[in-house]
Amino acid sequence: MTKNKIENAKKLLRSGELVIFPTETVYGLGGNANDENAIKRIYNIKKRPANNPIICHFKSLKEIKKDFYLSKLEELLAKKLWPGPITLILRKKTNSKISQLVSNKSSYIGCRIPKNKIALQLLKSLNFPVAAPSANFSERTSVTKFEDLDKNLVKKIFTIKGEQSKLGLESTVIKVKKNSIEVLRLGSITPNEILKVANKSKIKFITKSKISPGNLKKHYATQKKIRINVKKVNDDEGLINFGKNNLKSKIINLNLSKNGNLKEASRNLFHFLHKLDQSKCKKIAIAPIPSFDLGLTINDRIKRASKK
Repeated sequence: MTKNKIENAKKLLRSGELVIFPTETVYGLGGNANDENAIKRIYNIKKRPANNPIICHFKSLKEIKKDFYLSKLEELLAKKLWPGPITLILRKKTNSKISQLVSNKSSYIGCRIPKNKIALQLLKSLNFPVAAPSANFSERTSVTKFEDLDKNLVKKIFTIKGEQSKLGLESTVIKVKKNSIEVLRLGSITPNEILKVANKSKIKFITKSKISPGNLKKHYATQKKIRINVKKVNDDEGLINFGKNNLKSKIINLNLSKNGNLKEASRNLFHFLHKLDQSKCKKIAIAPIPSFDLGLTINDRIKRASKK
């Protein structure tokens, strides 16, 4: 069944159509990165601002080298962390066919090789990279389970169903400088994991970047209003809890990880947000999440989701 789906997706992408497919992070809405019209369709369907760049997905490092320059450190990070949830911002070669629209005409583009069987099978069947932001409308919650995909998107766009995303948070976006590595978007790979590979480098956190996605103030939002770091749950709120505490909702209680495991919490976060959005509660309360390792990424996502 999956083989037929990939074959259909391949034909659609080749003809300039879009496809929704699973990755290890979140579901992606993909189009031919070399096709300007396909990129325009992605922006239009998502209602995505033109200045919010799109990550390009590749089947191999060899293919990336055809389109981009890589320094020694960039190549080291690529070899150690790909396939996986790390996006490297790389400088495009002048002969690259990748559309300027993916990066708002910048010569720097986010590239990654996903670690998901279906995504890799699809990419290996193609002779071009796939530009793919998350498969949701702009500013809305990313999707990690097939059932959470917006029905209006699934009606319009061919979709390959996969299992729940193993990681549940988007890729970490980094840019390599001479003496440092800039983290432009927190993600599924922590700064400490990056430093294990590039142990002589310094990590810098950049909160605003025109060359990285995921930097909008309001992002990942639910339909319902969110309160974060709650000490008490109001009567009209559903609860997303973490670990063991005395917090309790009168309507619905979900726990990201009863054992306080941040990896488990990361995997559950977006699915739980979708679940509460579809529940009887009027608002959403989220318990405090520790601010280290993956907790930094979780806090980034819920903070942006709670913006009015």
